[in-house]
Amino acid sequence: MSTTPAVSIRQCFAEMQDPRREHCRRHNLWDIIALTICAVVSGADNWVEVAQYGQSKIDWLKTFLELPNGIPSHDTFNRVFALLDPATLQRGFHNWMQALVVATAGRLVAIDGKTLCHSFDTAAGKGPLHLVSAWPLRIA
Repeated sequence: MSTTPAVSIRQCFAEMQDPRREHCRRHNLWDIIALTICAVVSGADNWVEVAQYGQSKIDWLKTFLELPNGIPSHDTFNRVFALLDPATLQRGFHNWMQALVVATAGRLVAIDGKTLCHSFDTAAGKGPLHLVSAWPLRIA
């Protein structure tokens, strides 16, 4: 069991500066980043899906995010992420992954899912074949 204190995901992205003009900020930068991470981990592939995820999970998201003006629009997500420094965002993500390694003592499992194209049979009432693969990870 590690005696290293836990690092929050918010701390991992602490060096991320908000590039927007102050008078144009209706949504907190941290709310936008955290909501995006939650949505992407849950399968969102684009900004429309990120915004839809936020709308569908708003009650839960409000338990740990401020969301003073509700869920940002997909255009807002797009604009904000287009302005963010990619290197700083990558460092934040790397810091988060390192914190997860510490918190799990390096015992992680990578999971990948795929739906096989044309594997369905509508006439027989059979849906497509879904495959899930899992690999134990040891990150040092």
